[in-house]
Amino acid sequence: MEENNVAQSPEAIAAAAKKKEGFWYNIVHNGPFLLFALPGAIWMIFFFYIPVFANVVAFKEFQFSPDGFLASLAQSKWVGFQNFKFLFTSDAAWLITKNTLLYNLGFITLNLIISVFFAVVMSELRHKRLVKVYQTSMLLPYFLSWVIIGYFVMAFLNPDKGLLNTMLHTNINWYAEPKYWPFILLFIGTWKGIGYNSILYFATVMGIDPTYYEAATVDGANKWQQIKNITIPQLVPLMTLMSILAVGNIFRADFGLFYTVPQNSGALYNVTSVLDTYIYNGLTSTGDIGMSSAASLYQSVVGCILLLITNAIVRRLDSDSALF
Repeated sequence: MEENNVAQSPEAIAAAAKKKEGFWYNIVHNGPFLLFALPGAIWMIFFFYIPVFANVVAFKEFQFSPDGFLASLAQSKWVGFQNFKFLFTSDAAWLITKNTLLYNLGFITLNLIISVFFAVVMSELRHKRLVKVYQTSMLLPYFLSWVIIGYFVMAFLNPDKGLLNTMLHTNINWYAEPKYWPFILLFIGTWKGIGYNSILYFATVMGIDPTYYEAATVDGANKWQQIKNITIPQLVPLMTLMSILAVGNIFRADFGLFYTVPQNSGALYNVTSVLDTYIYNGLTSTGDIGMSSAASLYQSVVGCILLLITNAIVRRLDSDSALF
């Protein structure tokens, strides 16, 4: 009798039902949802997973063959880490690595602080239509291509008829003065991405339970105290997640920003050259696909390692804020 009761217990029934729900059961019952996900899965497979195998180019002296890419890959000479050695022993290795890291650290810091600031400010506005106008105005640069932004910047910095020279009554050749460009690039990069990031934080702020603020008001907390003790702590998990993802891309620079906006000026090489522009310039000038692939693989591997390290540190400090 006791064994029969155990067999009919809810836990046993649930275990038996779960055992019946095998792979094909899930395929049949979740078919419509899987069909919706199928195009995205196919796109990911063809454009993200299959190309991973082409990273072997980084270890070969790649030579084109009329028989196609696979034949070229098979016939190319294996050189091991020779392509990586060329990258690390070049005179520009330290410069491009330093520029890439420092610029990305600046972008991570500025985007975090300014995005949270604008999100909090917009959450305090009570005019909904005005909030929508601000959001649209801030998000517009995010959808502009770097080519268009490059022309906007040229309109301001053109040595002959630029708006900035006209206003300041100077004749500075901005595209030949490296000392100004770290600030220009940081400003433009932050300006372009601030709208998207602030909307993410704004959505999180609007999802905070209003009873927290009501209780704080009853306790006599002013607006700044509410922001400091309620809003910011609620944003910390998202801030941490965004920072972890940004650290994973810290060895990748926005090619359009560093190539198109400064017009690839040779006079600005020391302050605008990053890993992405170095790879492109190396590929176009030498045609060495192996060296370019090695540099790109180096970016991906180091970025992945940094992401894992950052996530492990965050998980140790606060597991709820970790990415995984």
